[in-house]
Amino acid sequence: MQQKIVFIGGPGTGKSTILNELMGNGHTCMPEISREITLQAKKDGIEQLFLTDPLLFSQKILEGREQQYIQSNDFNTDVVFFDRGIPSVHAYLRYFKTEFPAVFLEKSKQYKYTKVFQFLPWKDIYTSDNERYETYEESVIISKFLHDAYTELGYHIIEVPFGTIKERYDFILNSL
Repeated sequence: MQQKIVFIGGPGTGKSTILNELMGNGHTCMPEISREITLQAKKDGIEQLFLTDPLLFSQKILEGREQQYIQSNDFNTDVVFFDRGIPSVHAYLRYFKTEFPAVFLEKSKQYKYTKVFQFLPWKDIYTSDNERYETYEESVIISKFLHDAYTELGYHIIEVPFGTIKERYDFILNSL
């Protein structure tokens, strides 16, 4: 049975860096899709879709993550790594105090992950950019909302220790 491994954590915690390292070493990975949606919205004239219409943005994220999950079943591999998972969507909506339809929780219950690795906020590596508008302090709060969303669904969270890219990479692979 294929293992579906999800990385969670606030912005700027190193998830994508480790995912890129895994991809570079031949592992099957599903990258974060929110940047694509944000960039497409900017092309359409909406500077920050999440801030302008958080529910529409989140619906697009939910659809994209559901498609990634389904697509992962077609891969002939024992392990697939995901940069964020379906429950992360309603965690963010809760963080922003945005009401959301029941389908967000239903999808989170329908599509289950094998293991959840949480990357904790780490001030030494945090950077902001054109698509990441959250401050480090906001990343700390978001991290708690993510942790709560996954534990409410019954997941055991594995915290990824701070360290070099290789140390974090090795920790994850040794924890499978």
